[in-house]
Amino acid sequence: MRFQQQLSFNKALNFHTLIKILIDPVLMIATLLFFAVYYEDKLTSQYVVLSIMLFALSFPGSWQKASSFYEEIANTIGQWIVVVGILLFFGYATNYLNQFTQQIVLLWVLVTPVVLISAHLLVSKYLTSQYFIESVKRTAVIIGVSELSHQLHDRINSSAELAIQVKGFFDVVSENTSSQFQVTGNQLIGSVTQLPSYVKLNKIDLIYIALPPSLHEEILTVLDDLKDTTASIYFVPNFFIADLIQARIDDIDGMPVVAVCETPFSGFNGIVKKISDLVLASIILCLISPILILLSIGVKLSSPGPILFMQRRYGLDGHEIVVYKFRSMTVTEDGEKITQAKVNDKRVTKFGKFIRKTSLDELPQFINVLQGRMSIVGPRPHAVSHNEMYRKVIKGYMVRHKVKPGITGWAQVNGFRGETESVDSMKSRIEYDLDYLKKWSLSLDIKIILKTVLLVFSDSKAY
Repeated sequence: MRFQQQLSFNKALNFHTLIKILIDPVLMIATLLFFAVYYEDKLTSQYVVLSIMLFALSFPGSWQKASSFYEEIANTIGQWIVVVGILLFFGYATNYLNQFTQQIVLLWVLVTPVVLISAHLLVSKYLTSQYFIESVKRTAVIIGVSELSHQLHDRINSSAELAIQVKGFFDVVSENTSSQFQVTGNQLIGSVTQLPSYVKLNKIDLIYIALPPSLHEEILTVLDDLKDTTASIYFVPNFFIADLIQARIDDIDGMPVVAVCETPFSGFNGIVKKISDLVLASIILCLISPILILLSIGVKLSSPGPILFMQRRYGLDGHEIVVYKFRSMTVTEDGEKITQAKVNDKRVTKFGKFIRKTSLDELPQFINVLQGRMSIVGPRPHAVSHNEMYRKVIKGYMVRHKVKPGITGWAQVNGFRGETESVDSMKSRIEYDLDYLKKWSLSLDIKIILKTVLLVFSDSKAY
């Protein structure tokens, strides 16, 4: 019976994982091939080639259940726009787009996001259904009574698709902690000395050890006592209640190490980010090239001086880079002390006021993206002198440089754009920058880009 339960759980895990990595690539390709066969009565070679390219772009998928219907729509459409944009770019660049029937491509582009959203909703409903949960339900106990174990319990209970039922808690010294969890409705079963017999008697599937490293002797004793059970055992490090950036477990030649501060753009994510930056920047620069010429003329006619303002800023890993902007002031400060622009700043030219208000002064930074110095989305780069000032007074300030700086960022679309009037204001901006590093996804980048476009003509903090 126990073996059958474990087999059922393993199948559920495999199903859950396969759904995440395959649902989007398979449905994108299936929709394309359906229209190709339906309208042309056969499967021609160009659609096979496109399917291979599509699979390479979208596999492995990273679909996650969204918190709301609107978030599901935004995430799916955002990721689909990126995929289609990359394919169209290469299609035009190689003239391969002419090999396809226009009607088929148009239908595929319009129908696929509807298919993806519908499938996501159906799968989400199934994974949270009582039938699915009951078929794979597991029982668990948590060793330790602390803030960490409390957080673990709450996270398990808030994720129905995990199908885990926490029976209660065991602690090293149970009599000192029982009252705390009686208040919250959690059950303290007893001390760890009672754990092995309880696990066997109640057929517990999972054991989570949430004890601090200072109790390493007790942890070793618990592990030794549990060798006579078939339960799966997990250790929950207590530093995971801290503010971590992209925490994950890795290994060095078989020795386990835990990353507590890492870039979100290592491995496959880095490839996705780089390709999307290069493709989007190339497309945007081609589209806005006439605007760049007009803006250059406007800057030159508005006041004497260079067209571009080039300023030293910190980039990836804190290395200095040169960032381009259309000059909007009568001065070009880049020294040890830089005065931020203020409302009705006399240094700003009339034309400069217009391009700053509409963020058109930032357009040359798409060249920085092609150079590999910046990303389209990321923490905004600050002047070197400002970096040196704020890194001394704001904890975690330099962590934002684990990624390339961006033309727009999570902080900017949440109201932290333009002048930072105080250290507290800069702290709030940095909090959003670090939040971006923790939560990065391609759909978040698309969301930031769309919000930036909407803010261009309505942001009162641009001056």
